[in-house]
Amino acid sequence: MTTAIAPRPRKVRVLATLGPASNSPEMIATLFQAGADAFRVNMSHGDQQSKVAVIQAIRALEEKFERPTTILADLQGPKLRVGKFKDGKVVLPHGGTFVLDRDPTPGDATRVELPHREIFEAIEPGARLLLDDGKLVLRVTDHGPDRIECNIEVGGPLSNNKGLNVPDVVLPMAALTEKDRSDLSWAIEQGVDWIALSFVQRPEDLAEARKLIGGKAALLAKIEKPAAIDRLEEIVEMCDGVMVARGDLGVEMPPQMVPPLQKRIVETSRRLGRPVVVATQMLESMITSPSPTRAEVSDVATAIYDGADAIMLSAESAAGDWPVEAVSMMNAIGVSVEGDPMHGDRIHFTVTRPDPTTADAIAEAAKSIARTTSATAIICFTTSGSTARRVARERPPVPILVLTPSKDTARRLGLLWGTHAVFTRDVESFEDMVGKAKRMALRTGIAKAGDRVIVMAGVPFRTPGSTNVLHVVRIIGDELKDYS
Repeated sequence: MTTAIAPRPRKVRVLATLGPASNSPEMIATLFQAGADAFRVNMSHGDQQSKVAVIQAIRALEEKFERPTTILADLQGPKLRVGKFKDGKVVLPHGGTFVLDRDPTPGDATRVELPHREIFEAIEPGARLLLDDGKLVLRVTDHGPDRIECNIEVGGPLSNNKGLNVPDVVLPMAALTEKDRSDLSWAIEQGVDWIALSFVQRPEDLAEARKLIGGKAALLAKIEKPAAIDRLEEIVEMCDGVMVARGDLGVEMPPQMVPPLQKRIVETSRRLGRPVVVATQMLESMITSPSPTRAEVSDVATAIYDGADAIMLSAESAAGDWPVEAVSMMNAIGVSVEGDPMHGDRIHFTVTRPDPTTADAIAEAAKSIARTTSATAIICFTTSGSTARRVARERPPVPILVLTPSKDTARRLGLLWGTHAVFTRDVESFEDMVGKAKRMALRTGIAKAGDRVIVMAGVPFRTPGSTNVLHVVRIIGDELKDYS
């Protein structure tokens, strides 16, 4: 397969979650045409077998549209829940007291089972327990090995098996459950490109997932726990990409803290050269409405101005009434924001200093040369994708055409800002490199006769991580004039 379709008219990527509203091959193809660059398969819902056809439908797009497809499998992670109530539901009074214990007997308005021993081991007086997505707030007053006594700071109705969040302590729980391990193994067998890990609290949480993946997919850390913020830089360094999971983050922290944290996570990820996805409630009203609110559009635009690699739709595309319209709106916002003359200045508010390596120096130089020479594109030859990631970190003013002999690399780059990946045979010589750069630039429409393009590669060829060549050429008909 040689990919030749023209690049998207924007650099930010659109990640669409698939679900009941969008699982059919026809709808997946429609979402792809509407602007979805990558697809999220949520392992929290449905069984593995039901997702096989979905993954096959995504991969079928490669032949139809001549473009690599990108699949992210999102693991559920540990789910903390209270037990059941005698009558199915109780009302906890403001200012009252409530007990969480290890007794499986159905609860009442005074107590309920909490079937998670790790919480009893880690909890401390003064810590908060948030119930039902933060609607109810308990404050721990005393605790023992089998009992946690609380004051009810915010009361309300509470029913069977509602979720529990513990924002103020680091829980001694692995990020992977048995279900997650099974789902991860299945996802690797299916050949997905990214694995998203939930419940990340510390860098060590990534180690088991990394080992189980075995280099067969890229690892994305979801930042949704306050504990992860405390060790953010270490976590970002240990993963391949990051998601700002604003849903749980907004439950466990005051809502007004989420916007500055979002900017901090995006800035840290960009500085360390990891693609970053901003997710959750971006166009929430489009679950039921064919158009978003102005505030939602502004929220999406802010993420793009901050330089996020990708923006994500959740229920809007998975279960909403208007999945195609939601993807089309994301695409339209991206095109509009990137068409703003000030966009280039705003995304460079984040300073991305190159590491003291030849590859980083060349990537930084490519951005400056593109601006100075009015080049049309930067063309990267890469096997592992590292050259493309270095260039994308610089947020150059032109598209990045990535030529790679690795289908896996081409697919994983679907979450990387500004890149258009082409799966094609490797080059054998410098002359072959220049000739292929010219042909693919013309074939994809990324450049035309008379345009300058910047070509980057590593010599000797087929040596990952050896980027050491920067070549500037002008396309003149079927010939190339050297401007290096």
